[in-house]
Amino acid sequence: MRKMLDFIQEIGTIMYVGGILSHIVIGVVLGHPDAETAYTVYVYKETSAYILILPGLALKVACDLILYFALGVRANWLKGKMLMMTFLSVNAFVFLVPMMPELVVLAYDSLPSGEVSQEFLDRTATEQLVGMSNVIPLILELVLGSFKPKLFAERNR
Repeated sequence: MRKMLDFIQEIGTIMYVGGILSHIVIGVVLGHPDAETAYTVYVYKETSAYILILPGLALKVACDLILYFALGVRANWLKGKMLMMTFLSVNAFVFLVPMMPELVVLAYDSLPSGEVSQEFLDRTATEQLVGMSNVIPLILELVLGSFKPKLFAERNR
């Protein structure tokens, strides 16, 4: 059971991190200098969030919950990992998921003029800040899940 959970966790990690990295890459490669490109970029970002990022996040959270509640793993690395996943999930569902369709609509509304609106630029700046706030928790979550270090009082055992 534990090996299967580790495998599912890895699939979730690939989907989640891969989706995030694809958001960064398409933004860098295509940017959004004009309304049409911005619209294309944000349709892609919204679609990949629903296909890769959110299902990957769900797999990771589900595996952690099964480890904790069903298998009784109470190690501090898992508690820390779950804390990081909570932060990442709140950021995803409170900020980023509602922002994606909003950005698509703002980009679409900019198509007739051919230039992105200031409102679109302001929202993308917010999206980037929220995304950047995920970096440290994501790295910590990956390190804790990969290396499963003994933390705090566990080190003395």
